[in-house]
Amino acid sequence: MNIKKFLAAVAAISLTACEVSCGAESNVSTSEKSTEVTTTIVTTTAENTTEAETTTEASEEEDEENYNTGDASLDNIRNQDNIGENELLVISFGTSFNDSRRLTIGAIEDSLEKAFPDYSVRRGFTANIVIDHIQKRDGILIDDIDAALERASENGVKNLVVQPTHLMNGLEYEELTEKIASYSDAFDKVSIGEPLLTSDDDFKRVEKAIIDWTKEYDDGQTAICFMGHGTEAASNSVYQKMQDLLTADDFKNYYVGTVEAEPTVEDVISKVKKGGYKKVILEPLMVVAGDHANNDMAGDDEDSWKSLFEAEGIEVECLLRGLGENEDIRKIYIDHAQKAIDSLN
Repeated sequence: MNIKKFLAAVAAISLTACEVSCGAESNVSTSEKSTEVTTTIVTTTAENTTEAETTTEASEEEDEENYNTGDASLDNIRNQDNIGENELLVISFGTSFNDSRRLTIGAIEDSLEKAFPDYSVRRGFTANIVIDHIQKRDGILIDDIDAALERASENGVKNLVVQPTHLMNGLEYEELTEKIASYSDAFDKVSIGEPLLTSDDDFKRVEKAIIDWTKEYDDGQTAICFMGHGTEAASNSVYQKMQDLLTADDFKNYYVGTVEAEPTVEDVISKVKKGGYKKVILEPLMVVAGDHANNDMAGDDEDSWKSLFEAEGIEVECLLRGLGENEDIRKIYIDHAQKAIDSLN
């Protein structure tokens, strides 16, 4: 494949994503079986704390763990050979939380497999520290990007479609496109799907998905707060864009914050207090419910979101579930993959 043409295509995708412009999407009608969704709920008050299955993760380097993330053997790691000529490679950051990995990343992969039966769906993770941790703990080896691309090449794949589960076109997405470009000559055709939040239509669909997902908690007296990861890159603007969309659509008790950037948890707490809310629902605005959700959001350390809200005398309920568990979110990934497949022709 001509590397210059490929890099030009990647640049066009990245520019479109960075501008968060509205693009035409192909609608794919899929019939999916309902996916098992497990949500761990933690209800607390400032005076009395009730814990329900909240776990604390030790560092990735520790030999022993004092928590159980589920049965790793239930997860299809999708590193099989005999791929065929068409491969749909799903790239994710990854998580060592076994149940969440299966119910989020695994569910996205399963949905893509059902939507595109002519493609073999395979997996790759970008976080080698997660890969190493899972291998050491569970004896299971998940392909990193290089291993996944080499496997595709060795299996004689001709048409490679890569669909990232990334939330935005940030630094990780850019690094991913550069890595794929370095392997592009190994395949006849290569196409990369867009991240979850790319076009204006994506934002509207994600907004509707999270509103519908939390409507049972929206009693007019409860603030519903989503915790994103955050980044120092310009792509961090997706969080404020989502907040602005929610506010403009009169969902004024919905708030978006980040762990590592802006809006901060202090910003969110200030808005919740200004609104006079006495209870909050906390939920990750992340594909998986892994370390950040379990510890930075729902953990018992004094700097967790739960603890900081409690310190203000606000009742907290945490929903430990990732966006990948939501069928409407998975449909967006299907549409992005369809667009990438269409571009091969």
